Amino acid sequence: MTEFTPNPERGKEVFNLDRNYVFHSWSAQAQISPLPVATGKGSYFWDFDGKKYLDFSCQLVFTNIGFQHPKVVSAIKQQADLLTTIAPQVANEARGEAAKRIVGLAGKEHVKVFFTNGGADGNENAIRMARLFTGRHKVLSFYRSYHGNTSAAIAATGDPRRWPNEFAHGHVHFFGPYLYRTAFWATNEAEECKRALEHLENTIIFEGPNTIAAILLETVVGTAGVLIPPKGYLEGVRALCDKYGIVWIADEVMSGFGRTGKWFAYQHSSVEPDLIVFAKGVNSGYVPLGGVVISKKISDTFNDRVFPGGLTYSGHPLACAAAVATIDVMKEEKIVENAEKIGAEVIGPALRELANRHPVIGEVRGIGVFWALDLVTDRNTRAPLAPYASTSPAMNELVSECKKLGLMPMTNFNRLHVVPPCNVTEAEAREGIALLDKALSVVDKYYTGAR
Repeated sequence: MTEFTPNPERGKEVFNLDRNYVFHSWSAQAQISPLPVATGKGSYFWDFDGKKYLDFSCQLVFTNIGFQHPKVVSAIKQQADLLTTIAPQVANEARGEAAKRIVGLAGKEHVKVFFTNGGADGNENAIRMARLFTGRHKVLSFYRSYHGNTSAAIAATGDPRRWPNEFAHGHVHFFGPYLYRTAFWATNEAEECKRALEHLENTIIFEGPNTIAAILLETVVGTAGVLIPPKGYLEGVRALCDKYGIVWIADEVMSGFGRTGKWFAYQHSSVEPDLIVFAKGVNSGYVPLGGVVISKKISDTFNDRVFPGGLTYSGHPLACAAAVATIDVMKEEKIVENAEKIGAEVIGPALRELANRHPVIGEVRGIGVFWALDLVTDRNTRAPLAPYASTSPAMNELVSECKKLGLMPMTNFNRLHVVPPCNVTEAEAREGIALLDKALSVVDKYYTGAR
């Protein structure tokens, strides 16, 4: 981090610049008050007043190696001195090296990378590949999911952001496994898995197997709840895809690159997807980058057939140089291993202990550095602390208290997500959970159920 001196007046200027000229995503423009951020380092960032925040949001779950890692910043600078930009139709060293590393982290059947600028256009192009490969048009995806803001990606999305944006055709949604709020009257994980797979196969049958190009799944559902597939579910999806000739697209935009304690979240299973979509953590969000890792059988389809897709900045040198450096740093510093260890030994046990003290915590779930607290007003009825597709005074108060304490939270509807960097230290993790403990004490008053 460069030398930083608090400058409240400059903070006011930055805020005014933003409010006068910037149009924010997913927001009613007159109802937001963005925090002016001055700088960051590791798991922390600072505002212009000099207040320090521990980032338990990883912004939008992408700063997997924290802010301003010196080796990645240096790699971006070196690439800028060598070659700042180049068109995608030529060969570029940074792009090739990034692709080689990403393919090396994926399954044995994956051979090529198609680079995009982010996760949404990664999913967009994966859907296109699946449709061209199969000659079919429908895409199946979870109701609880988010796949991006572009046309097919937002139509595939299962959360309320889809509702005003349903202009793409051929998208069908189904219920994925979620035992805490089961759609299948299940009483345990095995039942939930079995019945969720039966529901998926029935959906395939009733939609017409010969019309379905792909099943698109967040391997671990992110924004919609940190929903971890039960044992055997991904294997079941793989079997159904093989049975009906359907392409399995694994959306690893949020769950990939160490977030779950593996390079890719599907690696917790015994099976491999046909296409893997990545973004965010591949270079910790330092420069926008996404892409699709392509299996050989699909890649070979386009050996003598033009793939009708591309982006001006596909495999941008600065972004790819950042990816190369990030992957190398993650290996050198054993960051993926750290995510697994911190999740199992620190975050998980500490959050479960919080649940013993705060009745508003209905369920704790997670893996690696990917966790969520399902907040309720009543543990018996599991009534959420905020309604679906909205917030509540309780959730707003919780967020406000977290920020007041110097903790940047991530929330969605009635859930509080705990998603620090993959290289978070034990001390930082415990510091953040201690702050969560204090913040949750403020909203325990909203609990109305039996204690």
